[in-house]
Amino acid sequence: MKIGYVRISSAGQNTARQEVLMQELGVERVFIDIASGKNADRPQLQELLEFVREGDAVIVSDISRFARNTRDLLDLVERLTAKGVDFVSKKECIDTTTPTGKFMLTVFGAVATLERESILSRQAEGIAVAKAQGKYTGRRKIESADFGTVYAQWAAKHITATKAMELLGMKPNTFYRRVREFQAA
Repeated sequence: MKIGYVRISSAGQNTARQEVLMQELGVERVFIDIASGKNADRPQLQELLEFVREGDAVIVSDISRFARNTRDLLDLVERLTAKGVDFVSKKECIDTTTPTGKFMLTVFGAVATLERESILSRQAEGIAVAKAQGKYTGRRKIESADFGTVYAQWAAKHITATKAMELLGMKPNTFYRRVREFQAA
């Protein structure tokens, strides 16, 4: 079975180009993630890894859609290989059923890692310049007038952390950061 994997980093992007390619290639099932490729902790990727079976081929438009660092890429492909599943990247013309394909996978994986690190470096440089010019103040802090009340309910174990985050409109990292700040105050 041909199985496609499509990934975009944010909801502001779109999957159309990758999905059209999957249709052209006759892919029978497509898994789509809207998540950063910085690690392999993506729901649809994990579902794909559980779904595939011996004889299947996982197809991606390009390596950077599958993984953004060499270690994750090689680990993911090794997991596929252990299940008897081939990996194909159309842009880089990589097919892991050949020794050359395996070698090229490693090379392109290193390039994807370099690209991600370059993006992060340029971003950090841009932020530093903007800060020096007084144009960057960082993200707007998520505030909630109800935080103290919701925190007290959570601390007393009347509500779960998930419910507290829902009530406050916060994601886990923001919620726990605010908890630490609240406790330190």
